[in-house]
Amino acid sequence: MDLNTVKDLEAIIDKAIATKQPLGLLIEMPGFKEPEMIINPAVNLEKKLDYYKKVYDENLEHKHAKGIKIIGYTFM
Repeated sequence: MDLNTVKDLEAIIDKAIATKQPLGLLIEMPGFKEPEMIINPAVNLEKKLDYYKKVYDENLEHKHAKGIKIIGYTFM
């Protein structure tokens, strides 16, 4: 599923926490043909959301590494 904004990410993380599901995030990076998947256990998601909000802008683009962007998610 696609993600476009921090608000989308917040809603998905809230759902994963409420249902106690790990969350996989797809990360697009320059030079790679396919996005990487980062899997976060449900118990870590509250703290990870704080991290994502500090490091990624409103459009889920990395603030300090041009071209890195969160583009999607899946529940695990």
